[in-house]
Amino acid sequence: MSRMLEMYFDDLRVGQTETTRRRTITETDVTMWCMFTGDWFPLHSDKIYAEQSRFGQRVAPGWMVMALAGGLCVPAETQTVIANYGTERVRYPNPAFIGDTVHVVATIETLKERDEQTGLVDVRWDVTNQNDKIVCSIIIRIMVKRRAADADTGG
Repeated sequence: MSRMLEMYFDDLRVGQTETTRRRTITETDVTMWCMFTGDWFPLHSDKIYAEQSRFGQRVAPGWMVMALAGGLCVPAETQTVIANYGTERVRYPNPAFIGDTVHVVATIETLKERDEQTGLVDVRWDVTNQNDKIVCSIIIRIMVKRRAADADTGG
């Protein structure tokens, strides 16, 4: 069975859902994210500071959690996803912590034909921790191939 983002635009349906595999957020993830992005905000990188915060521990960077969602949702081998067209909404209703195990519940919100070759898909990604709390909710717009695109190229 194909994953949603391996399917052609024409085969997707509003309301269609998929649940990804799980992944544990590690201290290495947070450290590497801070190193690569330069985001050394103390809530992410200073244990003492974070322990004295309202959260009582370090919080995983929100943008990192959003990036992890992309890794969980978009199959590396997909032949139908053309591009990330934009992010329509991002919310962090609960913090994600080092040691949390997250998965994504992906739901197709809208489908819009763009042209004969492509369509735009709004997908809601609810990144959910081991306690069933949503730690990040994203509506991402993805440009996806239509069947006609491969028919025109003989693919």
